[in-house]
Amino acid sequence: MATYDVELTRKGPGIMLRDITRDDPQVVAITQVVTHLAPDILFLQGVDYDADLLGATALRDHFGKGGLDYPHVFALPPNTGIPTGLDMNGDGRLHTPADAQGYGKFRGASGMIVLSRWPFGDATDFSALLWRDLPEATLPEADGVPFPSEEAQAIQRLSSNGHWVLPVRHPDGPVTLMLFAAGPPVFDGPENLNGLRNADEIRIWSHLLDGKLGAAPQPPIVVMGGANLDPTQGEGRHEAIQTLLNDPRLQDPLAQAGPTVDWREPTPGDLRVDYVLPSTDLKVIDAGIFWPKPGAPGHELLSVKDIKASRHHMVWVDIAF
Repeated sequence: MATYDVELTRKGPGIMLRDITRDDPQVVAITQVVTHLAPDILFLQGVDYDADLLGATALRDHFGKGGLDYPHVFALPPNTGIPTGLDMNGDGRLHTPADAQGYGKFRGASGMIVLSRWPFGDATDFSALLWRDLPEATLPEADGVPFPSEEAQAIQRLSSNGHWVLPVRHPDGPVTLMLFAAGPPVFDGPENLNGLRNADEIRIWSHLLDGKLGAAPQPPIVVMGGANLDPTQGEGRHEAIQTLLNDPRLQDPLAQAGPTVDWREPTPGDLRVDYVLPSTDLKVIDAGIFWPKPGAPGHELLSVKDIKASRHHMVWVDIAF
């Protein structure tokens, strides 16, 4: 199974679907990477959502041209672009992308999808959970007053994008995926709104495993997705991801593997922000980050006509029950 932030979002609804049908170079590069690694279960971020999943199924079908068969497609509406009518980032303006429940120029921007060889069970969606309702939530303040306002915190959802718990009915037994794409811990002010929210978007999984948000998912489980946070480098509250990585119920097969994203140097630079964390009752056969360097076999798959598939690189883990 694999997680991959393909950064395929576009400036408006329908544009991504158009680009997929036109064999846009980025789409072709993404397809090259996906078909080369051929994961059985693939969790994608950065895919624009539409209610009929036209974009998701078009992308699935594009992978099918390369020989991959994903009969099962899953997606839920993300929080990106959902209007609030309030100033959600404290900049004194209204109706900007940053004033949505999750940053987005339109509803459904940069959503998440799951493609699988096997069918899904009933999903549990935590995306509507209010930030302040998370146990032990750390909410921003300015001079002792809720930031950006009490009204904003009263409606602010925790998820920048989404948090899903999704069972997969594998023939050898079910496995439950815990899926997310956290917002960046930067682009804020001294109140550290984004940094605090990012940390709590990661911390929710520990609370869920502890049974603080209802019944804890039964193992085996796999936490997958984009935390937007490196354990030691860059900005953010590193202790949040460190706590998750050190959870005794999970294993981190790529602890020594290095960065997963190629961001601009020197800041933020190459960081580890994408994760696949199986529970300890699963046997890890192999794991990797698909990032062949120039001159290495497979490097040519990462771009088409000088257009990169993504700044992120696919993180994959082979598991056995």
